[in-house]
Amino acid sequence: MEEMVKVAVDAMGGDYAPTEMVKGVVDAVTLRQDIKVYLVGQQDIIKEELAKHSYQGSGIEVIHAPEVIETAEPPVMAIRRKKQSSIVVGMNMVKEKKADAFVSAGSSGAILVGGQVIVGRIKGVERPPLAPLIPTEKGVSLLVDCGANVDARASHLVQFAKMGSIYMENVLQVKNPRVAVVNIGAEEEKGNALVKETFPLLKNCPDINFVGSIEARDIPHGEADVIVCEAFVGNVILKLYEGVGATFLSMVKKGMLENLRSKIGALLVKPALKKTMKGFDASEYGGAPLLGLNGLVVKTHGSSKAKEVTNSIIQCVTFKEQEINEKIRRNIGTSPVEGQE
Repeated sequence: MEEMVKVAVDAMGGDYAPTEMVKGVVDAVTLRQDIKVYLVGQQDIIKEELAKHSYQGSGIEVIHAPEVIETAEPPVMAIRRKKQSSIVVGMNMVKEKKADAFVSAGSSGAILVGGQVIVGRIKGVERPPLAPLIPTEKGVSLLVDCGANVDARASHLVQFAKMGSIYMENVLQVKNPRVAVVNIGAEEEKGNALVKETFPLLKNCPDINFVGSIEARDIPHGEADVIVCEAFVGNVILKLYEGVGATFLSMVKKGMLENLRSKIGALLVKPALKKTMKGFDASEYGGAPLLGLNGLVVKTHGSSKAKEVTNSIIQCVTFKEQEINEKIRRNIGTSPVEGQE
C-alpha cells in the first residue's frame, strides 16, 4: 500500500476562500488516492462548503481554526497573537509532523514569517526563498527568490542556486539544470554590487551548472532552468510576467472577435492556441515552495482557483517522494533546528 502524503490546506486564505480551496481539495483527493488533506479553518463554514461536493473515501478531514489572518495585518504580530488562525494551526501541524506540507493562498507576509518561526529553517540555510515555476518557450524555469528576501546577500543567492538545482533535478527531472543570475547584461563585470559579488561565487561553485548572467528578455525563451535573484527583482519579474501574459491573452481574444473573417480564423486556430496558452497558465504548475525549511510550505496566488490548489497539493506529493528537504539538508545543512524569532 502506498504511503499517504498528508497535506494541511488553509481553507480561509485567498480571494476565493473557502469555495475554491475546498473544491481544489476535493479534486485532489479524487485524482489521487495517496493523499490525505486536512482542511484547516472555521469548521462550520468549511463543512457547509464540503456538503456541496461528493467524493469517496476518507481523504479529507476538517481541522477547526477559528481565527483568520487578514492580508493587511502586520505579519509578525499576527503570527504571535493569532495562535488559533488557520495559518498558525496548519504550520504547527507540519512542525509536529502531523502533516507533510502546508498549502495557503493567504497573507504572504504571515506565511513567510510563520515558515521561519514555526516550521523552522534547516540548519545551515541562511534565508529560505520562495521559488515559483514560470512558463517558458522550452518548458518551465524556477525563479528563486520571488518574494521572501528583498535584501539578500551573495551567500544567500549561492544557496538559492543550490536549492533550486536540487528542486529542478528531482521534482522536474531536469538533469544538470542550468543556473543563471539575473543581470542587465551578459558580461561578468556588469550588474549592481550584489550581482558582481555573487557572480564569481556561482562561477566557482562545484555543486551547480552555472551558465552566467541572464537578461530579463531571455527568461521567457528558457535560456536557464534556475533563475537566481534577490526577491525585489524576482517579484518584479514575476508580476510583469503575469501582467504581460494576461494582457496578451486579452488582446488576442479581442482581435479574434473583431469581424467575421477573424472569427472564422479563430475557430480554425482555437485547438492549437488553447494548447499553447495552457502552457503559459500559472495555475498548471501549483504554488511556490518556501525552500530550506524543516517541512514543506507552499504559497499559492491570492487569486488561486481550484485548479492551482489541486496542483499545489499534488506538487507536495512529488516533493515528499523525492525527499527534497533531505537532499537540501545533505547539501547545505546538517540537522533540523527550530526557527528563531
